[in-house]
Amino acid sequence: MRADALQLQEQITASVSLLRRHLDWDASLIRLAELNAKAEDPTLWNDATEAQRLMRERGRLVEQVEGVQRLEQSVKDALELIEMAEAESDADTADAAVADLVTFATEAKRREIESLLSGEADHNDAYIEVNAGAGGTEAQDWAEMLMRMYMRWAERRGYKVVLTEQSEGEEAGIKSATLQVTGPSAFGWLKTETGVHRLVRISPFGGNDKRQTSFASVYVYPVIDDKIEIEINPADLKTDTFRASGAGGQHVNKTESGVRFTHLPTGVVAASTQDRSQHRNRVIAMDMLKARLYELELRKREAISDGIEAGKTDIGWGHQIRNYVLQPYQLVKDLRSGLEKGNPTAVLDGDIDDFMAAALAARVGNTRSDASASAR
Repeated sequence: MRADALQLQEQITASVSLLRRHLDWDASLIRLAELNAKAEDPTLWNDATEAQRLMRERGRLVEQVEGVQRLEQSVKDALELIEMAEAESDADTADAAVADLVTFATEAKRREIESLLSGEADHNDAYIEVNAGAGGTEAQDWAEMLMRMYMRWAERRGYKVVLTEQSEGEEAGIKSATLQVTGPSAFGWLKTETGVHRLVRISPFGGNDKRQTSFASVYVYPVIDDKIEIEINPADLKTDTFRASGAGGQHVNKTESGVRFTHLPTGVVAASTQDRSQHRNRVIAMDMLKARLYELELRKREAISDGIEAGKTDIGWGHQIRNYVLQPYQLVKDLRSGLEKGNPTAVLDGDIDDFMAAALAARVGNTRSDASASAR
């Protein structure tokens, strides 16, 4: 058989082997059989919330299991076709089958990366919190650039994005902002973005043409569903109301519609200025607070909570996860995976799938070469 076909077969086999391991294949088959049995139980929908949760889990498993099975069968068919084409000296058919193998190799790599989304909340929606570091206007402008990058990333995937809270900078940019991203496995993809992001560029706000270094932090936590109960003692809460700034017209600016909750035992803060109604902002801010406390607990279970919190409070040198260099050369480098890209414009326009995939793979010990395929 052609050397290129054999090489592609080896790549696909390696990806599928890792994919099956990540999915815990035998356990997934057993769980799918259990869910199929429950789906046939007429009493399932007596509890609509639980039924929906189980059906979502079943849908994910069906897509994963059947996807692998279809992929394996397609590869087998393509290899058989190549053998037949070679026996008949049909180069065009063999070339077409090899082209199919290239497509299957890409799909296998994508599925391998997606199989890493196995965390407790990976399939949930997500909140993204962006905070400017020290440096005034420069850092605030950088924070807004990062916020826009995540909004564009979400739009590329067809996810819904809502700006939940934003604090404007004095001259330009933002001091902070929180986005809610709704879409399949939003938290699973975004969770590795938590950390400090460093920008090097010629300042657009000064005339000295000197390079400036700016920092901003990103913190990602999952939107929690009704099945996850988070109890908060009212005595542990400090509540502030304030006048919201930005869009909303005179009503927002004249009433204290913004709401901020501070959880005193942990120092966790959640605020909302999304709605003109203070009551609605209370609901949104409380949902965010519960989500952040839940994420804090997840991090503690992973024994990395202290590192995440330290990274949030010290936004500067030595804590960054990624460098974005616009001057004197063009480069974006992730300091955890070592992945580099020479087109910062595309990255800042939302092309960050490769960085997410590499960081996910690094968490389970994959090599950089295994991780750098696009996660789309």
